[in-house]
Amino acid sequence: MLTLADVVEGVSSQRIEALAQHRVKNVVIDSRQTFRDDLFVALPGERQDGHDYVGHAFGRGALAALVHHDRVPNLEGLAVGRFDARRPAAEQTASLTLPLLVRVDDTLSALQRLSAYWRAKFNLRVIGVTGSVGKTTTKELIAQVLGARYRTLKSEGNYNNEIGVPLTLLRLRPEHERAVIEMGMYGLGEIAAYCQWAKPQVGVVTIVAPVHLERLGTIENIAKAKSELPAALPPAELGGVAILNDDDERVRTMAAVTSARVVTYGLTPRAHVWASGIESFGLDGISFTLHYGRERQLAKLPLIGRHSVQTALRAAAVGLVEGMNLVEIVEALRTPPAQLRLVTAKGPFHSIVLDDTYNASAESTIAALNLLAEIEGIGPRIAVLGDMLELGDMEKQAHDEVGCRAALVAQYVIGVGERSRWTCRAAVECGAPPERVFHVMTNGEALEVLNDIVRERCVILVKGSRGMRMEEIVAGLGGLANED
Repeated sequence: MLTLADVVEGVSSQRIEALAQHRVKNVVIDSRQTFRDDLFVALPGERQDGHDYVGHAFGRGALAALVHHDRVPNLEGLAVGRFDARRPAAEQTASLTLPLLVRVDDTLSALQRLSAYWRAKFNLRVIGVTGSVGKTTTKELIAQVLGARYRTLKSEGNYNNEIGVPLTLLRLRPEHERAVIEMGMYGLGEIAAYCQWAKPQVGVVTIVAPVHLERLGTIENIAKAKSELPAALPPAELGGVAILNDDDERVRTMAAVTSARVVTYGLTPRAHVWASGIESFGLDGISFTLHYGRERQLAKLPLIGRHSVQTALRAAAVGLVEGMNLVEIVEALRTPPAQLRLVTAKGPFHSIVLDDTYNASAESTIAALNLLAEIEGIGPRIAVLGDMLELGDMEKQAHDEVGCRAALVAQYVIGVGERSRWTCRAAVECGAPPERVFHVMTNGEALEVLNDIVRERCVILVKGSRGMRMEEIVAGLGGLANED
């Protein structure tokens, strides 16, 4: 396990063996989640500074804290030790009492250095996952497949950024044989940095789509940022494998930037791992034939929507390159993890709510609408669609495309937010009856509309960008269901 000696060595390149007796259970950044023998990392934020909560973390039993201020508030009455990682350790051994304040230049960069140091201690295979859409569901399915044979660590929740990736790596333990690390990004160079810490041998790229255009400017820059993962992989002779989407030209051409072995997946025989005979049974799952070389295996899986086939192919490709066979891969996929993004919930009149509120782009929203179209025999279909954010110059076109697809799929369309005016306008232009298209500005107003129009069992899709907090609508619909 991680010890305080490792922490000091990881942030200062100096080892104090006397600290090796103190084991660190977990590394945390929220003092409310701190327990006995944890390491608390005091990160500054836009609204709050972790340094203000060091005393709280110590009060909850934290063993040590990383700080980058000389004066830490709220430590009155606490006897704490101090170690300055910027100075020689020999000068400071007298003050190494617990709990210990470890002074660094910058707590975030120290956290990242520590994670790289800790990762280097383990001889295991790391799988990195990136892409504009589908990273988290792909990560979950890959971990599900690998977990059938290997002891597997995975990124939890949305821990896919400059903080989440290091925290995941610091959860590595000797028993782990594989690790699946999700890698998001907001700018160029970020994924390359994650790869420096995580050292992945396998890299999976989903698709390149105009997400975060406001930050990166062009879709070409998005592709360049995502290509940092295959570019960072070790060469084929050292076990590097790039798993690329053959159906996305921008992803397929990433084969040119990597020296790793390239394995493609897709919906045509051109790909190494591909699917044929795809059938969707709505909420009852999907089926398809999984192909790899001359091998094939019928897969009947409880994954929702045709778009889930691509996710299953990515997980299957990872399983194959990690030595698993088609039979055990399909068997592992038959029990999908509970953490998959799109889940079902209860609505009024025994309606089914498709909760896809984590985030939204044009591609993922149209995929969700396609799923809505596949669900028949339950009642009217209602699409509740929030603003899609960070799309830059593409935002009007994206909302127009979504609105037009919604008109063809749903009997009612509710747009939530300023940008969703475009969604509603496009829905009407594409044939939706104007009296069945509603534009509102708040989630509360959307719930009022739903309360008015839902009078029988139906299917309600709720989707929007994270900043729109569309989960409030799902919770409200659950409240209406309880009143039935």
